[in-house]
This record gives sequence, structure tokens and C-alpha cells, in this order.
Amino acid sequence: MTMKKILILCVLISISCFGTSIAQNSKADGYKGIWFTLGQFSEYGDKYSGGLGTYTANHIPMAIYAPEVKKTFFTYGGTTSKDEKHLLIMVSYYDHQKGVVPKPVIVYDKVGVNDPHDNASISIDDKGFLWVFVSGRNTSRPGLIFKSKSPYSIESFEQIREGEMTYPQPWWMDSKGFLYLFTKYTKGRELYWSTSQDGKTWATDQKLAGMGGHYQITNVWKNKLVSVFNYHPGGDVNKRTNVYLAQTEDYGKTWKTIDGQLLKTPLSDVHGPALVRDYEAEKKLVYLNDLNFDSKGNPIILAVISNDFAPGPKGDPREWTIIHWKNGQWNYHKVCNSTHNYDMGSLYVEGNIWRIVGPTEAGPQKLGTGGQMAIWESTDEGKSWTKTRNVTQNSDRNHSYARRPLHANEDFYAFWADGNADQFSESKIYFCNRKGDQIWALPYDMTSDFAKPERVK
Repeated sequence: MTMKKILILCVLISISCFGTSIAQNSKADGYKGIWFTLGQFSEYGDKYSGGLGTYTANHIPMAIYAPEVKKTFFTYGGTTSKDEKHLLIMVSYYDHQKGVVPKPVIVYDKVGVNDPHDNASISIDDKGFLWVFVSGRNTSRPGLIFKSKSPYSIESFEQIREGEMTYPQPWWMDSKGFLYLFTKYTKGRELYWSTSQDGKTWATDQKLAGMGGHYQITNVWKNKLVSVFNYHPGGDVNKRTNVYLAQTEDYGKTWKTIDGQLLKTPLSDVHGPALVRDYEAEKKLVYLNDLNFDSKGNPIILAVISNDFAPGPKGDPREWTIIHWKNGQWNYHKVCNSTHNYDMGSLYVEGNIWRIVGPTEAGPQKLGTGGQMAIWESTDEGKSWTKTRNVTQNSDRNHSYARRPLHANEDFYAFWADGNADQFSESKIYFCNRKGDQIWALPYDMTSDFAKPERVK
């Protein structure tokens, strides 16, 4: 390493250590996804590992289609080269008219970090400005908020805020501004919310739930925001269980149950009125994947229900499950089984067609995170499901974390990353169309400013 490189590295480390963060809006020479291993090994491999550029399920949303400019903007966890684990917070877009992507922009360089828990979420306000919410990690690394300097542009970002926030889930609520759901490590992973009319001045953080720890997924129907979450008995994430729901229709002023009962926040009663199902009593674990709504605005939850936190047959069957509120009650429907707790997919609702895109099929690293992507469809509100297509087949690496863009366009319908779940590898970023019969890999190496994604056969 040259002296110049050593000096640059020292400056960057110093910046990181003293908590001063600057937007670094240089461009990368291609779409290189981050590879990660949690390092919690058992008989059948790591708890989760592989290409995790679109991780976690609790970073929502990670892509948004903007019809005003006919582009899908997205964020992902990148890295510096195929043989390095150096997390870069990346932003880019797919131009639907031209069929090209630009060189991706580095919104923030996570110097010294290789952990995709620090990935970001993305939002677009009513003036077209892009907002990137970068996840922190516990209290050791702060979360960051960036705003584009021009509408619908990824060229330059300015830092707006720094604070304690993990698993960012920002929602722009039309003229009211942001209703922001996130996590703090106060007593375990506890859920909070905050509001802001302009993204710069924020109300005091308020706690939504604290029962020892939670993972949540959120979504918005008209003026209603719904949060669905599990809980961690004794703060142990390996015991994650139960399903809860809280919703607000007044920008967080009040929270209610699914049937309209007023909730007192922060929620602290494990068996309180927000409880959807007591999976703890059934000795089942709950891995939340996605949340959507039927045509009447009733919530539909997609989860993987498991018997054990570790990989391998002890956790089988791992059931992809639909939990749907209809006619004043919760209805439960099985979709399929898969091989890993972190086989994460997304749920789409389009009229009477419900569709799931996810790694439900065994991949080359059979018992590792992810697998082969498939599409499942239901035309009877989730009661029965049919696999309509194998999206990926015969790949060398597992595909994982299929993400649903907000307002998804049929040509950039789901995007995800691949990676060897058993050993360090390169990781590419992919997307597919609605039918799943056309898959593209984003260019891993780029020499020009724009390039067409590579069609994968």
C-alpha cells in the first residue's frame, strides 16, 4: 500500500471514529453486491450468509417506481471489488424508456463496515427529491438521512440528519410529510416512530412497542399506515415469535388494533389487544417477509413459520404463510415450504391476482440462505397457490431477498442479489419482469456512463 493510500485511509477512519459524516457522491464502475456472513455456524452452516445487497426485510422500501420520469430508483448494499467486503451505500435507477442503467452513485462509504444491516431505504417526496435513509447499528454506528440536491436525480446528495435509527422504514404521506418507522436498541430492538413535514425538522422520537425486542414490516394504504411485528422473548432474536399489528390513520397521533380498538403506546403486553396470533404457545418462530393489502385495504401478511432458528432439517417444515384479515377475522393459508428461515420474498396484489416472488426452490447451496427464485400465484385471495414459473434455474449461486419496488412497474418488478451461501463469492444484482420470463443482471463492470443490463437466459 502506498503512503498516499495510507493517508487517505487514516483520514477516512478518523472521520468515521469522530462521527462526522460526509456524502461521497462519486460513482462506482459497476454493480457489485456486498457478500456477508453472520458467523453463527451450526451443523448445517451459517445462520445466514451470501449475497445480501437487498437485505434486510426490515429495510422498506428499497426501490420506487416514479411514473413522472419513468424510472425505478433503488438502493442496495454494494462493495468496492469482487474480492473485498467493504460496504458502500449505493443508489441508482433503471430508465424504462431507454432500457439502461447509469453508473451507480455512492451515497455513503461505510468505512470499516462489511455488514449489510447498515443498508439503506429510499423515499421520494412530493417534489421529486430522493431521500436515502441509511441504517445504523445499535448505538455504535448512527443512522443517516440524505436528500438529493435535485428532483429525480442521483448525481449529488446532502446529509440532512444523523441519529440512532436502525431498520429504516420511511413513508412520505402526501402533504403531511414523513411518517418514519425505525428501531432503537433501547431494551432490545424496540420500535419507534417520528414525523417531519420537510425531512429536516423532526418531532421527538416516540416508542411504539417494547416487549423485549421486535422486527417489523410496514406499508401504507391511502392515509393508513400499518405496522406488523413479532417479538423476541427475553430479547433473544433466535426466539422471535408471535404476530402483532398496530395501525394509524392520523399520522401517528393515535394507534389502533385491526378492529379499531385504541392502543396505548408504547405497547408492552405480550398478550395485549395488538396480538394477531400467539405462535409462542405453539412453539413456532416467525420470520416476517412482506405486508400488502387486498382491494378493500385489509392487510395481508407474508411470513415464514419455522420450528427452529438454526439452518437444517430441525427447523422443517418452514412454511410460507399468508395471514389475511377478512370478514372480521384472521385467515391463514399455506403457500409452500422452503429450506431456510431467511428465504425472503415479496407479495404483490393486483386485482384478483395475488403473486409472490421469492427463493422458494432449493438452490445450489441447498441449506443456505436463498435458493432459486420462483413465482407463485393465487386467484382466490390466498386460499390456494400455484407455482407459475421458475424464474432462475441451474445457477452457481443462491438468489436471495427478492424485493418489491413501491408502485412496481412490470418491467422492473422484483430485484435481488445472488451469492454463494457456503463461501465468500462475488454477488450480482438482478431484476425481472412481472411474468418472470425475462431476467436481467445489472452490469458488474462498467466502462461507460450508461449500460444495458445483461439478459440472463
